[in-house]
Amino acid sequence: MNKYVLLSITALLISGYETIAQEKTVSSVWVADLGNGQYKNPILHADYSDPDAIRVGNDYYMISSSFNHAPGLPLLHSKDLVNWRIISHVLPRQQPVAVFNTVQHGNGVWAPSIRFHKGEFYIYFPDPDYGIYMTKTKDPAGAWSEPVLVFEGKGLIDPCPFWDEDGRNYLAFAYAGSRAGLKSVLSIARLNDTGDEVLDRGTIVYDGHELDPTIEGPKVHKRNGYYYLFAPAGGVSTGWQLVLRAKNIYGPYERKVVMEQGSSPINGPHQGAWVDTQTGEDWFIHFQDKDAYGRIVHLQPMKWQNDWPVIGVDKSNKGIGEPVLQHRKPNVGKTFPIETPAESDEFSSPQLGKQWQWQANPDGTWLMPSNNGHLRLYTQQLPEGAKNLLDVPNVLTQKFPAEEFMATAKLRLVGNAKIPNERAGFAVVGEDYSQLYIKQGKESQALYFGVCKDGLTSGKETERELAKLADKAYIFLRVSVAKGGVCTWSYSLDGKSYISLKDTFQAKPGKWIGATLGLYALRDNTINDSGYAEIDWFRIEPIQ
Repeated sequence: MNKYVLLSITALLISGYETIAQEKTVSSVWVADLGNGQYKNPILHADYSDPDAIRVGNDYYMISSSFNHAPGLPLLHSKDLVNWRIISHVLPRQQPVAVFNTVQHGNGVWAPSIRFHKGEFYIYFPDPDYGIYMTKTKDPAGAWSEPVLVFEGKGLIDPCPFWDEDGRNYLAFAYAGSRAGLKSVLSIARLNDTGDEVLDRGTIVYDGHELDPTIEGPKVHKRNGYYYLFAPAGGVSTGWQLVLRAKNIYGPYERKVVMEQGSSPINGPHQGAWVDTQTGEDWFIHFQDKDAYGRIVHLQPMKWQNDWPVIGVDKSNKGIGEPVLQHRKPNVGKTFPIETPAESDEFSSPQLGKQWQWQANPDGTWLMPSNNGHLRLYTQQLPEGAKNLLDVPNVLTQKFPAEEFMATAKLRLVGNAKIPNERAGFAVVGEDYSQLYIKQGKESQALYFGVCKDGLTSGKETERELAKLADKAYIFLRVSVAKGGVCTWSYSLDGKSYISLKDTFQAKPGKWIGATLGLYALRDNTINDSGYAEIDWFRIEPIQ
């Protein structure tokens, strides 16, 4: 039974931009809006890494890194900076398509930026192996243009465009040491009038080696005659938010730390977006690296002092803020209903829910989104040379949604009895992973528990049989995730009585991402008529 309310209209207008109606969802495991005019951090307890955001009229749009997952570049919408929904993925398939048809952990879309210029939305995103791309649209929830390679080169990352009042256009960016052999510096390049080609290779405007190692992710703004570069420094989990300012875009730049961890429990608070409200308030969206949970999203109040921003609360009265855990919501002129990104899925729609992403570019044969209220995943042959599940493109994943939660999938395997070892499962996926899965034997099906350590390197999965199953029968597979990412698996044959495994599993992040929840269907052999997994529903609930 679908517990969410389907909007009765077929389309809704968001500040003039048409959006297909979606189910409005409110999570049962993490809601940032406290319902009393206050919110708690994080506003999204999910892996929306390297967020960037803008306001256009009365609407807020946020994007994040997606690395190798497809569709890529999730785009979220909000009316109040606290309540968000996923409205689209900008990239239906990762570019170059042939490369990302295979799993490319840690590659793909790194820190992107979004801007609105002369009636169009622009997104600049980097692939550290190819360069910096641009895509644009007039309807953010609709189709985006084919990405254009604006700036070719290895190690070029974290781009942000800037259109100056004098008609000159610029692109700020950083370097990935793993590809460029250089890091901890920021550069500015000239952009052509249409924003689809750089006019030079850039000029280094700030070197952070001495004071701000691993500086990256510059976001360009202009205020009161100053050019500002908002940039994270000091490392993903240990760093601070830096702001540089100058009267000339090429510098020289003054430097100031404007947010650090301080006495708060929020480590490495940085990398994000300055946005303002219609009422003149300033706010800053940033991430916190939380290990297995990924880079979760926080919202901080921001104010200006002597033409320097102060982000968070300045407890020391030194002009350096630290993160807040709870605060008054932004004043956007009115109050909006509570809403959160989708998590649970009853698979009743002819389209796959926007919370789902694959480990590589999808093939049209991988699934049938709705078959009388079921998701059907057709078994795909294990790629040649694959060591384990991390090498499998057709793993359908979504992010961890909260610090503590329970995820349950009701599924069955309709295997081809002529081909043994067809299997379907539910996994917690990271550099280490664990799973429960059904395997088709020559005469019957059985349930297995599998664990893999160091899956991205030499890891090989170990398995053990848990129970014999009736052929093609539904089974309920469940994982309970406790604080710290400690996972406990259980299963049920009737959906009422669950058998818990004594083993606990420590969830681990993947390559630059948090752990994910994954569903899949696989086989070892070539066949002319594959079996399939049928998933009745997938639900995220509080731990019982």
